[in-house]
Amino acid sequence: MERVNQTTSVSEFILLGLSSRPEDQMPLFILLLTIYLITITGNLLIILAIHSNPHLQTPMYFFLSFLSFTDICFTTTIVPKMLVNFLSEKKTISYAGCLTQMYFLYALGNSDSCLLAVMAFDRYVAICNPFHYVTIMSHYRCVLLVTISCSLPHLHSLLHTLLLNLLTFCDSNVIHHFLCDLSPLIKLSCSSTFVNEIVIMTEGAIVLVTPFLCIAFSYIRILLTVLKIPSAAGKRKAFSTCGSHLTVVTFFYGSIFYVYLQPVSTYTVKDHIATIVYTVLTSMLNPFIYSLRNKDLKQGLRKLMSRRKA
Repeated sequence: MERVNQTTSVSEFILLGLSSRPEDQMPLFILLLTIYLITITGNLLIILAIHSNPHLQTPMYFFLSFLSFTDICFTTTIVPKMLVNFLSEKKTISYAGCLTQMYFLYALGNSDSCLLAVMAFDRYVAICNPFHYVTIMSHYRCVLLVTISCSLPHLHSLLHTLLLNLLTFCDSNVIHHFLCDLSPLIKLSCSSTFVNEIVIMTEGAIVLVTPFLCIAFSYIRILLTVLKIPSAAGKRKAFSTCGSHLTVVTFFYGSIFYVYLQPVSTYTVKDHIATIVYTVLTSMLNPFIYSLRNKDLKQGLRKLMSRRKA
């Protein structure tokens, strides 16, 4: 019982947010609210357009619809609490609420990562093995890939949440961040964090890097295959199917690697910008990136909007 009392001695945390200046709170609230509404609307439109158009019932769009759904959940885990804190003088979050937010932050963020890897594999099969595409990317296999992509990250997140719950927080409860992230929380602990840091640098790095390596391998194979295509038009057509996905991968992994592939002790306020990119901006930009560079999806969105007007 003594251990439990020590662990829960901090009943709440204070999130300093993006800025402590009072004059910044309302402009930041309006900005984040606008981004959040655009994110929800854009991703919902993508999901509705895919599921209402028979021409978009393919593995690529099947995965994209789940990516959009995950982005909605991912952003909702973070932004509403930020909006409340912008309007509150006491910017607090309960101990249980903080661990819950961190759990879904990692579960949904890594689901995004795995889905991007699955989408890269889909493009690899479509370009490098087109004659067997229908057989390889069967509906059963697509459902299985999505199930794995959305379930394994929850186990990863549960591991880190349980390990964090074993730490003692007995002094400062001020988190120098706008969300409950693992690194700032570990820095607040007054007990040994050796196990947590070892798990982050080993299991955490594996979970983070493995999907990226799968994406890199897929695109290396795609590049080698496309370079063998004799016509320039054929090469452009092949690359055009990958352009949107590559753009999203660059934004997502660029910011994540900047934040997480560094020791916990070096984590600073400067990492907030990179965290905003992968937690908020990427989810907002995904619908625009995929719809603006995809003729079929643009046509599906037009049909959806015309149906709503009618």
